[in-house]
Amino acid sequence: MHASRFFVSALLVAAPALADEGMWTFHDFPSDRVQQQYGVRITPEWLDRVRTATVRLANCTASFVSSEGLILTNHHCAASCLAENSSKEKSLLEDGFLANGREREIRCRTQVADVLVEVEDVTQKIADATRGMDEQAANEARKRALTELEQSCEQASRRNRRTGPLKCESVNLYDGGQYFLYKYRRYDDVRLVFAPEMGIAAFGGDPDNFQFPRWCLDMAFLRAYDADGKPASTPNHLRIDFSGPDVGELVFVSGHPGSTDRLLTLAQLRTLRDIDLPQWLLRASELRGRYIQFAKSSPEAQRIVQEPLQTLENGIKVRRRLLDALHDDELLSRKAQEQAALREKVAKDPALAQSIGDPWSEIEKAQEIERAISVPYTFIEGGAGFNSRLFRYARALVRAADERAKPNTERLREFTDASLPRLKQQLEAAVPVYPELEKLTLSFSLERMREWLGPDHPIVRQLLAQDSPDSLAERLIDGSKLGDPQVRMKLWEGGAAAIAASDDPLIVLARQIDPEARALRKRYEDEVEAVVDAASERIARARFALLGTSVYPDATFTLRLNYGTVQGWVENGTPVEPFTKLERLFERATGQDPFRIPQSWLDAKDRLDMSTKFNLVTNNDIVGGNSGSPLIDAQGSIVGLMFDGNIHSISGAYWFDTEKNRAVAVHPAIMLEALRKVYRADELLSELGGAS
Repeated sequence: MHASRFFVSALLVAAPALADEGMWTFHDFPSDRVQQQYGVRITPEWLDRVRTATVRLANCTASFVSSEGLILTNHHCAASCLAENSSKEKSLLEDGFLANGREREIRCRTQVADVLVEVEDVTQKIADATRGMDEQAANEARKRALTELEQSCEQASRRNRRTGPLKCESVNLYDGGQYFLYKYRRYDDVRLVFAPEMGIAAFGGDPDNFQFPRWCLDMAFLRAYDADGKPASTPNHLRIDFSGPDVGELVFVSGHPGSTDRLLTLAQLRTLRDIDLPQWLLRASELRGRYIQFAKSSPEAQRIVQEPLQTLENGIKVRRRLLDALHDDELLSRKAQEQAALREKVAKDPALAQSIGDPWSEIEKAQEIERAISVPYTFIEGGAGFNSRLFRYARALVRAADERAKPNTERLREFTDASLPRLKQQLEAAVPVYPELEKLTLSFSLERMREWLGPDHPIVRQLLAQDSPDSLAERLIDGSKLGDPQVRMKLWEGGAAAIAASDDPLIVLARQIDPEARALRKRYEDEVEAVVDAASERIARARFALLGTSVYPDATFTLRLNYGTVQGWVENGTPVEPFTKLERLFERATGQDPFRIPQSWLDAKDRLDMSTKFNLVTNNDIVGGNSGSPLIDAQGSIVGLMFDGNIHSISGAYWFDTEKNRAVAVHPAIMLEALRKVYRADELLSELGGAS
């Protein structure tokens, strides 16, 4: 591999992407294109300020909105924190929360807040580490090199007075075409400041999800604290412009889109269409039904299943639309044409063609193997047969004990020294575990594993020769003490000896199935992952040689910046306006969930300005992970809070439809109206710089 084929110029070449499509990295943002298209100059200083004000949460995006660590994100991004601080008797998800004073802000025990402070290109180092190796050897060498780079980066940062300790993560862009170290300042003390009731945050519930018009106050405030327990100093925060944007105004979304598959080959898309998505939907749809029945059994059951049910329903709607997209003949035809065109261009360059071979055929062969092992891999190594928070604790403890005894570079990537602090934080967090819900999910997953693998599969027979899924789940959950964080930490600190001596039934189970699970993982890594990674890297080299970086990389839950405008669209011949207003919220209310307005809003109705803008849409290119992203104007002020897309945006995982894909945001005017007149959050408003 020649270094020149890994080097990607920052210059933009070839034809521009369609309209405002693109999830661009900050270190390769097309500022010149924005200036040509909109007459707005985006300076390096503007990019630096927005970058350092954008926050990556464990599951979403957020932004700093005051100089004292105040964070703005979505309500649904804070849902796990709300659930962790709830009980069967009282649900913060239902009731909402407002901390009157810093001392009343409550800890989100499994949340972290990361800010990207530096990026280092390590592509050449990875190329050097894997040169001349076959696919399997290169896959192992690549992982070792990435682990070494992360470890060296974090060790160096601890000695750096300028940066202080950093969290260093390797980032793969363009399916292996580029490798970077992303260096984050991490805050692991994150506390809840404010969240409205779910009734207004998710008004319309699942029926309105991915629809527009919408009326959702999907907002929450958190606060980052430093190592000394003081509010973090965040001078590069973004100001909220409560007047919001105008129709047609240029706006930007800074955030962490989770994943897209726009650069996958046809063979990979067919695996998603034929195997991954249908199987997931079958399991999830039945589990959703069981959740709903469980919720009807008592008010307490309804409270404890609320957050996982909401998450599952969202996932079902997303994957159902993704499956629809992959059955769209136009989409696959377009993908086929794009792939054929790239292969044709490669063929016309004999040197390039010789250097990359036929990676598309290699990926197709690897997909055949992936299909063959998909079911056992999903249920055993993927954990679909053991759906239980307590079992996930058990597996993490068992594997951590084994992996921590190895040299850092020889461990599974999720157990390297760079990953262990986050894992330990999750294990020691005192989050509520509800045995009745654990039994439901574990029993269900054991049933499905028996159904899909068959009763004679060795793992199934080992577990269910004398038990039913119900009786086994009951015995495992009732007999386990892993719900106690002190028990978990004793096993963590005791290492391999403590794990080997433990008679906790879930630890025993995790030990029993681990050899088979690891064997499946090893086969997948050697015969699928290694082949696909090597082939994808060669396709990336071809793209770079022919297109440079005019093609943006697929989303990888790393920081991206997208530009677009505030605009509606035409649905079946009917224009959809880009703004909704408060008055329609009360007109749509039925008094029954999910169209029930919280009592706090009914009490404040006479004080509210019914012409206040509520939600808005733009044509920004976003996907899951962008939830909580700030919508920013050209001056660098927040003019909206992204929380969803319309139904057409879901297919954005595979392509971007400029005519219909729309991103949905909370309008800042309704934030101000709610904080001032409904919640009377004067202290919070003062910190935001808004009128109290």
